[in-house]
Amino acid sequence: MNEPQDRENTRRNGPVTRPLVKMVRRPSTVDLIAVELRNAIYSGTLEPGSSVREAEVAAQLGVSRGPLRESAQRLVQEGLLVAKPGAGLRVVTVGKDQVPELYQARLALEGFAVRWVAGQEPEDRQQRLETPRELLAALEDAVADGGDARRIGDADLDLHYGLVEATGNFRLISSASTLIVQTRIAALSHPDGYTVRTDILDVHRTLLHQISEGDGDGAYRSLEGHFEQTVERMRGTLSDPFSTVSGEADGSDFSFSRLP
Repeated sequence: MNEPQDRENTRRNGPVTRPLVKMVRRPSTVDLIAVELRNAIYSGTLEPGSSVREAEVAAQLGVSRGPLRESAQRLVQEGLLVAKPGAGLRVVTVGKDQVPELYQARLALEGFAVRWVAGQEPEDRQQRLETPRELLAALEDAVADGGDARRIGDADLDLHYGLVEATGNFRLISSASTLIVQTRIAALSHPDGYTVRTDILDVHRTLLHQISEGDGDGAYRSLEGHFEQTVERMRGTLSDPFSTVSGEADGSDFSFSRLP
């Protein structure tokens, strides 16, 4: 496949496979299984706290249980699955008490990314922002349509992921991939159901403008303030008025792809 087709195919369930496509020229069966598991978690097909039925998943993928278990152990190390004695593998849950820690990690990573991109020479900086600008436009379209929580949530996470991707640092990108999936798990774990904010365009427009103008410190502060509000909202302590839309991170259209 050519690169545009690769990217379009791998974005069907969010951004989580994009680092793998770029980093691994000849992915192994274990790599491909890991991609399928991440996408199933990200799409909501494998819900927080749900069990991973080895026999069923292996049959759908057309693989033996050995490589499936090896792939699953990778996701255990990433904090996406948990192995419990006597209960097998389950998708993790991310409760309210864990949300601040998650966003601290995202701020450390994404904050570095926005400062780094902002600090590049003007021509290079603008080139690196081409994809984030496209992702901002996708978020604007999703918010304009208004009613699809999953579409807005995907577009929001895509944009944040794209800002890290703009660094070209594959280690940062890989870490961002894991944190993005954990963020989706946190949203799906919320007791009030899957809810996303719809009044988020101004902060993202400001963020990209600041990066474009080379204002890395301003971009960091915008990101920090946005994350602080997100943590408060998810913990139920945000007093500022805000608007949301609720729905399901519906993974009903996702199916495990039979591997070659």
